[in-house]
Amino acid sequence: MEVARVVNVTRYFKTGDVETQALRGVSLSIQSGEFLSLVGPSGSGKTTLLQLLGCLDRPTSGQVFINGKDVTKLNRNQRADMRRGTIGFIFQFFALIPTLTAFENVELPLLLSNHNAAERRARVQALLESVQLGERAHHRPDQMSGGEQQRVAIARALATQPALVLADEPTANLDTANGHQVMEIMSRLNQDTGVTFVFATHDPRVFNFARRIVTLRDGLIVEDRLVENPAPEPVETSA
Repeated sequence: MEVARVVNVTRYFKTGDVETQALRGVSLSIQSGEFLSLVGPSGSGKTTLLQLLGCLDRPTSGQVFINGKDVTKLNRNQRADMRRGTIGFIFQFFALIPTLTAFENVELPLLLSNHNAAERRARVQALLESVQLGERAHHRPDQMSGGEQQRVAIARALATQPALVLADEPTANLDTANGHQVMEIMSRLNQDTGVTFVFATHDPRVFNFARRIVTLRDGLIVEDRLVENPAPEPVETSA
């Protein structure tokens, strides 16, 4: 089942008289349950493509479909509804609310979706357990490590049971061990829940977890390959 598709998408940005072609005619189909990495150097178009898939931006031309719906035809409120109900986000800088606990950060999307209190508590606790933070539920972000904060962000992204989770450089601000753990957790949750994950990275330690790797360069897809047996690099630990 197809969860997302972009068709001949372009995205141009203009600053004064200078036009930047971030995407130059990209087409891509993403199936339900995939664990897909967008890779390529800085400026290749990875983040722009994620923003289009996340209904955070509109293409200059072309179409973007999420769950079969052409989101390029939606207005701002309709795109917000699509994001809230269908798409989860994991950001490079975690984007947690600093005054809220881990529990409250994960609960927030459920409050916005009008879930009842008992359902919220059960789901939030289960999600925190799934990212190995059940005992840290009542800690604020400033009381947690970067790896723990990113795991809270993963739990928050899954709170509303989205069809698609998008992650932009999810390990860029983490050391090797924490980055490896975050990717292991995302991979396990993908397999356990069937939620589609699409993440952008230029780090081979990260994209080696992927089961499909789409490479962009200069706003174009230059390679799209399946990986039968992902082989993440082992993490060295001190004796």
